[in-house]
Parts: sequence; C-alpha cells; structure tokens
Amino acid sequence: MEKPSASAASPAGAPTEEAADRLHSLAIHLLRAVRREDDASGVTAPHLSALSVLVFGGARTIGELAGAEQVRAPSMTRIVDNLERGGLALRERDPRDARRVRVRATDTGVQVLREGRARRIAALAAKLAGLTDDEMDAVRSATAVLERVLRG
Repeated sequence: MEKPSASAASPAGAPTEEAADRLHSLAIHLLRAVRREDDASGVTAPHLSALSVLVFGGARTIGELAGAEQVRAPSMTRIVDNLERGGLALRERDPRDARRVRVRATDTGVQVLREGRARRIAALAAKLAGLTDDEMDAVRSATAVLERVLRG
C-alpha cells in the first residue's frame, strides 16, 4: 500500500508536515544511536527510563510512575521490584500520607543514571565533533527552536 504524500493530505501544511516527518525519523535514529551506550550500565532500557523519571522528577507512587512511563501499574511494579533488587530505587512511606508508598531513586540509582547520561552525551558530542563552526551554530539554533516548540 502506498503512503499518501504530505501534500496530498494537507496542501497548506505540506512543508510543515515534511519537516515534522523528517524530525520524527531523525529523533528516533538519534536516540537509537546514543541508546547503545546504555548497555554499559547493565540496566535495561525500561528500567533506565523509569529511573530517569525518579531522578529528574522526584519520588513518585507506582501509579504516577506507570502514568509517566505509559505502562500499567503491574508492569511498573515489576520494574520497581527489579530496581529495588539492584539497589537503584527504594520504596518509602509518604510522609504526608502513611497509606501511600512512594518510590525514589537511591544514591546508586542517581549515579548509574548520571553516568549513563554522560556516556550518551559523549557519544553524541563525538558525532558532532566533525561539524564546521557554521554547522554547529545551526545545531545550536535548531536546538533552541526545538526547545521552544516543546515548551508549547
């Protein structure tokens, strides 16, 4: 089955849709390229993703963490169980409501995630190292624009 062209679907938005399509593809390939660095952490991608939410977003309930990761609570419970076994996360009673349990990253979890992030950034920096000054200026400008787009 042939995919309809962006211009057939939306003549007025064709350049925007083409840019969105290219950006989507690029983002996926870029993440795949740097995700290879995650193997060095010894932690699976779903576990690193959940750990990232805890490190950068703070302690969460299982339900909140499942919502952030777009998985069901039983799946997140298994992920948190594994993070706990690995010493990367810890369940604690919520100080404001003893009925609630929150999950937080341990110091080891924070360290694993930060080291992984540093490896990803180094890998990406190595790919950018061959760019000219003008190309790097263009990357910085595009990054600023994309950050603005994401902020909505």
